[in-house]
Amino acid sequence: MIVFILILSILILVHELGHYIAAKAAGVKVEKFSLGFGPKLLSRKIGETEYMLCAIPFGGFIKMAGDSNEERQGKPDEFLSRKPGVRARIIFAGPFFNYVLAFLCLWFVFILGYPRYTSTIGELIDGMPAAAANLKVGDKIIEADGVKVEFWEDLSKKIRSKKGDTLRLKVLRDKKEFEVELAPKAKEVETLFGKKVEVGLIGIKPSSDFVKVRYNPAVAFVKGLQTLVQMTVMTIVSIFYIVIGTMSFRESVTGPLGIFFITSNAAKVGLSAILHVIGILSMSLAVFNILPLPVLDGGHIALAGLERLRRRPLARKTEDVINNIGMSFLIVLAVFIFCNDLVRYGYWDKFLAFFAK
Repeated sequence: MIVFILILSILILVHELGHYIAAKAAGVKVEKFSLGFGPKLLSRKIGETEYMLCAIPFGGFIKMAGDSNEERQGKPDEFLSRKPGVRARIIFAGPFFNYVLAFLCLWFVFILGYPRYTSTIGELIDGMPAAAANLKVGDKIIEADGVKVEFWEDLSKKIRSKKGDTLRLKVLRDKKEFEVELAPKAKEVETLFGKKVEVGLIGIKPSSDFVKVRYNPAVAFVKGLQTLVQMTVMTIVSIFYIVIGTMSFRESVTGPLGIFFITSNAAKVGLSAILHVIGILSMSLAVFNILPLPVLDGGHIALAGLERLRRRPLARKTEDVINNIGMSFLIVLAVFIFCNDLVRYGYWDKFLAFFAK
């Protein structure tokens, strides 16, 4: 629980810090900076800003002067007194800081090292090409079609790319090398995005052997950036497939309970795993927040862009209706995700079992 709250607090703090720094840089007065919601646990005013730590850790906010039509007085240091482009930059800074945090975490993961399964066979499936070729548990595949393979991921990609074609493997067994030829079976499988594709399979599973892979800071920088871009593209594509119905929303989205489950497991593995989880969550938070939905940062940016195009803001009632619709949608979405997590992670069954006693 402590790790979960700490990670969540880091994500929120960095997000709100982005808004805070951008607001101060634009000359906008920040009246409050809060980590958490609800009753104040700690509070201290420094300069014009009151910094608060509140009892409910699932969120945070900054309160800028004149950030609502009701409070706006027309002073130059108010949020709504700034041009739409300036307001959009202040809003965008939150997701941007989360994205930077994601990169930093992934960079350090590659520096500290992360586990990768070796290409050692841990299990054979009867009736498949590997068993027919007399491969054994404990054999280590060191080459595939003349290309050296060290990790299971690389071996798997090579095998899956072969569908009925002959695959030549160099195998290490009892410190002796030998070669085998086999033809992977073509099989239709479902991808992460719900698409069906044909891949090659030979009927092997990895062993529990793994090595910790580390890189120097320069190489780790590039690896971290590449990984972040790949994860971002995958997240955006996933959202697209969820919207068009190709991917299951229930199986693809998680909430606080799911995050608690993931962070608890990561804490058992070590610092590298925790940083990896923070990186993924921070990137996901950045991408989700930038979606052009009312109430989210992306929605506010979209409204600022619309105001710039129209050269005048939307009518107050129109903006209120848009925000109310967006808030209602997010509440329904949050309730659904929470209930879905209860079922997915077994909390609902435990709840029923408790009252069945």
